[in-house]
Amino acid sequence: MKELFAKYKIVVRFLFLFLGTYFVLSLLYAQYLKFITASNFVVDHITQLVAQQALFLLDILGYNATLQPNISHQTLSLTLNGSYSVSIVEGCNSISVIILFTAFVVAFAEGFKKTMLFILFGVVVIYVINLLRIVLLTVALYKFSNYSEVLHTVVFPGIIYSIVFLLWMGWVRMLKIDSAE
Repeated sequence: MKELFAKYKIVVRFLFLFLGTYFVLSLLYAQYLKFITASNFVVDHITQLVAQQALFLLDILGYNATLQPNISHQTLSLTLNGSYSVSIVEGCNSISVIILFTAFVVAFAEGFKKTMLFILFGVVVIYVINLLRIVLLTVALYKFSNYSEVLHTVVFPGIIYSIVFLLWMGWVRMLKIDSAE
């Protein structure tokens, strides 16, 4: 058994770091959500911030956008030009995607400072892309409501996960270049 671990040390290290980081960050986030739920907030603070920033961007784009809490459904209703468009829920805040991204980067960590800087960079990119995704999805659902299923379940999730994949590939490539020097 010891020989097997020695042979696959890199794989075991990756799995341990990835799953450990994912588990710890997910547990911390779940505790945060549990606290928020116990505090009787409609949605958590991060989701509220994302919704308000989306509202701000929609206003800049010239849409008459409003945001209303929907207490019975634990969502925020974002309307455009007086017509209902989307419900913003906890899953819209990109935290679960950020946790997944972070776990992967930590699993390939090389140097604390470089790893933390890349995680910070990636978190900002994911957050901004997610915010733009919400704004574009809101406008797309407003204008093309008959395509709501494909827009919400395929196109826009594909955008955020493609960005995460590109960030991961950038991280691995950066590590490969650094190790070649």
